[in-house]
Amino acid sequence: MRSLRLIASCPERIGIVARVATFLADRGASITQADQYQDSGSNTFFMRYGFDIPDADGLVPEMSEAFRPIAEAFAMKWKLRDPNERRRVVLLVSKFDHCLAYLLHRWRVGDLKMDVPCVISNHNDLRELVEWYGILYHHVPVPKEATRKQAAFEETARRIEEAVPDAIVLARYMQIFPSWLCERFRNSVINIHHSFLPSFVGARPYHQSKERGVKLIGATCHYVTEELDAGPIIEQDVIRVRHSDTIEDMMRLGKDVENTVLARGLRCHLEDRILVHENKTILFS
Repeated sequence: MRSLRLIASCPERIGIVARVATFLADRGASITQADQYQDSGSNTFFMRYGFDIPDADGLVPEMSEAFRPIAEAFAMKWKLRDPNERRRVVLLVSKFDHCLAYLLHRWRVGDLKMDVPCVISNHNDLRELVEWYGILYHHVPVPKEATRKQAAFEETARRIEEAVPDAIVLARYMQIFPSWLCERFRNSVINIHHSFLPSFVGARPYHQSKERGVKLIGATCHYVTEELDAGPIIEQDVIRVRHSDTIEDMMRLGKDVENTVLARGLRCHLEDRILVHENKTILFS
């Protein structure tokens, strides 16, 4: 038997589940997981099915072709995945090392089932850490001048495309992606922002939190869009702080939240648990 995964969304109509279940049953498949949700506001149906099916040569292409008429009948956006296929993830980082080190450790011990073809950074500070893991390190400086910055992002895009990634993770990469780069990798660029969005967008959120006197600080994992820190939210969490905590205390506490939120968000992406709808996500547990 072989395990596969079907992820789809479409306008809500009677008979979607019955057609999909019949399609799988006719091919001897056994459904092992079924997640579905209807968004009443937009009248959209979302589904994520895991199933086991007798293995055969050319199984995925054959099933994809056979399923296409059903998908067209229901106007589905869909994909058929092999959950055992390792996904390729490019990591981008600047000088803060905590998110990068956490992800690399989780990858090394097998908790994140992915391949990391390279790490790209606008600084050279973390080369030794990355190369210790046996991963290729690309140093692409990003100057402040607009014309030179454009060239730097073009080089960054070239390095990303060379790696043929399934996801790009900004693990505290302290540069704003230009709109053309956001569009090129739509719903594939995952960022960790060190605040509980939509509060304290932009730079220095810990400083903003201290000035506002909040009692909870957090981190947000989201897809990157043209609007700064406003892309579809994947995962969030918070931790309590006290009035006596310094900004350094808040940064130390926040790093733990950033690490776990980013890792959870990336895992959901790798396991096809996220369906993006408008500027929100449907996140199946």
